[in-house]
Amino acid sequence: MSCTTILVGKNASYDGSTIIARDDDSGSGRYDPKRFIAVAPADQPRHYRSVLSHVEIDLPDDPCRYTIAPNVLNNRGILAEAGANEHNVAMSATETIAVNERVLGADPMVELKPAHGEPGDVDHRDERPGGIGEEDIITLVLPYVATAREGVIRLGELLETYGTYESNGVIISDVDEIWYVETIGGHHWIARRVPDDCYATIPNQLGIDDFDLADAFGERREYLCSADLREFMAAHHLDRTMDAAPGHFNPRKAFGTATPKDHIYNTPRAWYMQRHLNPSEDWDSPAARHTPESDDIPWCRVPEAKISLEDVDFLLSSHFEGTPYDPYGTLGTAESRHRYRPIGINRTGHMVAIQVRPYAPAVNRTVMWVSFGSGPFTAAAPFYANVNDTPAYLRDTTPEVSTGNLYWANRLIAALADAHFYETSNAIEEFAESARAYGHRLVERTDAESREMTAQTSASESQESAGAADIDITENASIAIVVRLQQSNEEMAEYLRTHVTKLLNDVLYTSSNLMHNSFAMSDRWN
Repeated sequence: MSCTTILVGKNASYDGSTIIARDDDSGSGRYDPKRFIAVAPADQPRHYRSVLSHVEIDLPDDPCRYTIAPNVLNNRGILAEAGANEHNVAMSATETIAVNERVLGADPMVELKPAHGEPGDVDHRDERPGGIGEEDIITLVLPYVATAREGVIRLGELLETYGTYESNGVIISDVDEIWYVETIGGHHWIARRVPDDCYATIPNQLGIDDFDLADAFGERREYLCSADLREFMAAHHLDRTMDAAPGHFNPRKAFGTATPKDHIYNTPRAWYMQRHLNPSEDWDSPAARHTPESDDIPWCRVPEAKISLEDVDFLLSSHFEGTPYDPYGTLGTAESRHRYRPIGINRTGHMVAIQVRPYAPAVNRTVMWVSFGSGPFTAAAPFYANVNDTPAYLRDTTPEVSTGNLYWANRLIAALADAHFYETSNAIEEFAESARAYGHRLVERTDAESREMTAQTSASESQESAGAADIDITENASIAIVVRLQQSNEEMAEYLRTHVTKLLNDVLYTSSNLMHNSFAMSDRWN
């Protein structure tokens, strides 16, 4: 499995934003080149066919513009992965999860069944398409919704109509709410709103640990689900609840898995994220309430301090720093340092943290903090989402290795620096701190200029066209601001191009000096 997710409610974040963030990690032994693109309404398909499952779906004729971070290769479909639309709805899809055998027996996955035989043969069988999956979800949902809640409802309708061939967690947010959706078998689903004062951590496991059926089938304020979830659970004896409040159950126990492999691959990541955000608790002693192998680490909790984007970037690139489990560390033993799967792993394709800011006007409200490649060797940088085009340095990633784009440059830096972690760490840390600081300054400057552009446009057009009903001042200002946002994105990309190239030079120089076949005459006397 792959991917790690952290979600930050608006009252838990440092500036009142909702923040959704996820590492998009490829499967073991595979490395998927990534890019960053804007999709115009004219480029959105009206009839959609999935590459992997062959499911075909007619789509509405009124999509909006949106920005995504998909794969470069189309061999497994679009795989939009993370995106935000012009209505400031954001999505990240998907966090791969797993359901247990009881669920799969009750509601099997909807898998592609290839055609068999030739037409006219006795045993001929037409192809039967599969359901929707990670390849499809953002493309089918994001262009058609104006709020996060609308996104949950649309996704639920698609799951119930077409089914799915895999278990996934899907994040949908706007300026007010973050919703987390988990698929349950082939056609069922649940969704929970992240409490505003909490963060949630999801490490490739079905994570929601409390669900209020009364709310889901009543006011639907904090919980949503399939229309027949109660009947489905009762018919197949799925609820294992012993001590929940009336009307509540624990989906993790009802639908999820808890295996020895989870304790190696999944639970340690949730443990480390919560250890960092709630550090006053006991996480390390023999008496600790939660250990790296605990199955009951909470899905969400209130942090001890407001969570920043730097916290998110650190956590989603972390490798158990400060513990005996750090593969680059000196604590513990050789065994403990490779006992658990780190968060910042070699096969991360990208990390995107999507920040929807309540204090910014709608036109420049959403910022996507993007990094490509293995997290410990790079940093997330901000790019405005509401644009018509994206910088070539991130947009035009090549299928083959090239230093001309951000993805491959970061991959090269990571591969070189990994073997010489401490010797190259100062240069990497300096780059990361400088890039994030430049990004914050750039966003603040662009926001200020956007506010000034709005004020100037409003004043100018009011003077020239006082009383004219055919002048849409807001629309004219928005068009100009979108152009300015694209210029800001180009500035950030050019900064990255310059400084990533310098970092690659520095890391290559250091690593070259440390090659095992290096030799100088003075070596004989050292």
